[in-house]
Amino acid sequence: MKHLMAFLAATVFFVSIDALAAGQGFALFQTAPAPGGQTYSIPADSLPYVLLLPFLPALLLSVSAFTRVAVVFFLLRQGLGNQYAPPNLVLIGLAMLLTYFIMYPVVQKIQAEAFEPYGKGQLAAESAREKAGDALKGFMLRQTRADDLAIFMPEGAEVDLKKPEAVPFHALAPAFVTSELKTAFQIGFMVILPFLVIDLVVASVLTGMGMVMVPPQMVALPLKLLLFVMADGWHLLVGSLVASF
Repeated sequence: MKHLMAFLAATVFFVSIDALAAGQGFALFQTAPAPGGQTYSIPADSLPYVLLLPFLPALLLSVSAFTRVAVVFFLLRQGLGNQYAPPNLVLIGLAMLLTYFIMYPVVQKIQAEAFEPYGKGQLAAESAREKAGDALKGFMLRQTRADDLAIFMPEGAEVDLKKPEAVPFHALAPAFVTSELKTAFQIGFMVILPFLVIDLVVASVLTGMGMVMVPPQMVALPLKLLLFVMADGWHLLVGSLVASF
């Protein structure tokens, strides 16, 4: 099966290269196998973008606040020791809603400075793309560490986080994700630490009582939930995540 998938991928790749070299369109499908059937195709220059389309949601979420929020939420669930509550769908949904709330000023700026002028014919497509990119890069630069950005910049290049236009997007994107992961792990450490203390105390008490056959997690989970609820954990965590941006 692996050899078959590799063969199909190689075939698509080489056919695409041939189409690009010849300047032709790439046929997608035909309405009927007969000679009179209509064939639908796309320009060969657009083929790379079509191939990247399945990865577009992941790429968009990676250059937003979603990375930090989602990682912290999943670390919280890991700290609670319950792998099924809250479920993945709830955590991802809440992370996306918070991402929309955090990114809303950036979305408004892109709407006002790029999309609306382009729709009215006041901006060319290239100018609209640059303005939208500068708005997004401004947000990303505020969350990116200079040390992380220096890894992806050319050797000897100066890193200025106050000039979005001077930083190429292909270097800013991985630096932004790297910084977001580090920040998320720092927040996650502070979230998990109280739960770790409860685990250690419960394990020590059970061992001292000779109840070595009782899983510590069974006793620790209610105590963790009680602590999280009494401290109004969701309010503190969500508020801290929003304020961290």
